[in-house]
Amino acid sequence: MGAAAEFLAHLEVERRMSVHTLDAYRRDLDALTGWANDHDARIDVLDGEQLRQFIAAEHRRGLSPTSLQRRLSACRSFYAWLLKHRRIEASPAAGLKAPKAPRKLPQVLDADEAVQLVELPTDGPLGLRDRALLELFYSSGLRLSELCALIWRDLDFATGLVNVLGKGNRERRVPFGSHARTALEGWRGESGGSDAQPVFPGRKGGPISQRAIQIRIRQLAQRQGLFKHVHPHMLRHSFASHILESSGDLRGVQELLGHADIATTQIYTHLDFQYLAKVYDAAHPRAKRRKSGNES
Repeated sequence: MGAAAEFLAHLEVERRMSVHTLDAYRRDLDALTGWANDHDARIDVLDGEQLRQFIAAEHRRGLSPTSLQRRLSACRSFYAWLLKHRRIEASPAAGLKAPKAPRKLPQVLDADEAVQLVELPTDGPLGLRDRALLELFYSSGLRLSELCALIWRDLDFATGLVNVLGKGNRERRVPFGSHARTALEGWRGESGGSDAQPVFPGRKGGPISQRAIQIRIRQLAQRQGLFKHVHPHMLRHSFASHILESSGDLRGVQELLGHADIATTQIYTHLDFQYLAKVYDAAHPRAKRRKSGNES
C-alpha cells in the first residue's frame, strides 16, 4: 500500500471522514501522484520546489484559485501525517501558498424583496406553515440545519427568543420578531404540535429535510414574483445585512449568527459598503465622471 492509500485509510478509519470528503482528498492526491509519476518522482519524497511546480502546473491547466487552495490543503494534511509518523523530516508544503481566490459577496434580498417574500397568503394548503417558516428564517437568521432541528420547546413565546444548537454544539439564544411570533402561533394552533415535536415536521413526523425546505423556498419565491435564485442561506445573508445596515453593530451580528470568528461576519461589512457606494453614486453631484464635455 502506497503512502497516499495509507493516509486515506487513516482518514476513513481513524478520522471517520465522510465519503464526500474522502473523495475530495483522493482526487487531490491522485492529481499529485500523476504529476509525480510524470516527473519520475514519488509523492512521499517531493521537496518544496517540486510541490510548487505541481501547484503551478495545475494553475496553468486552468484550475481556479479555490481548487488550487483545496489541492494544497490536501497536500498539507498528507505531509503533516507523514511528518507525524517520522516518514519525512520536513513538510514540503511549509510556507507554500496558493493564489488567493476572489471573495464572493453573498447574494441578498433588499428589504422590500424580503417583505414581498415573507408576506405570502396563508389560506392555501400549508400556508400557515410556509409563512411561519419564512418569517422565522428572516427574523432570526438561522442556518438551515438549525431551523430543521427546532422543536416547539426551543421557542419561548414569552420572551421572543429561540434556543439554537449551532455549529460545534455551541448554544445561543436568538430573538424572533412579532411577525414571526404571530405566524408561529398560528402554525402551532393548526398543527397542534407538542413541546417535543418538530416545529416543521416532514411527512413521517420527524424533522423536515433540508432539501424539502430548499425546494419549497424556491417555489414560494417564484410564486411571490421573485425570480432570483432564492435559497435558505440567502435569507440568513439578508437578515445579517439588514441588521448591520441599520445598526452598524458587527459584534452583535456575529453573536446573532453564531459565528465563532468575527472575520466570518466581516463579509457583511463589504455588503454594507456596497450599499453605501450605491447611495453615494446616486446622490452626490460629483460622485460620477461626467459622460460628456471637458473635465476640469
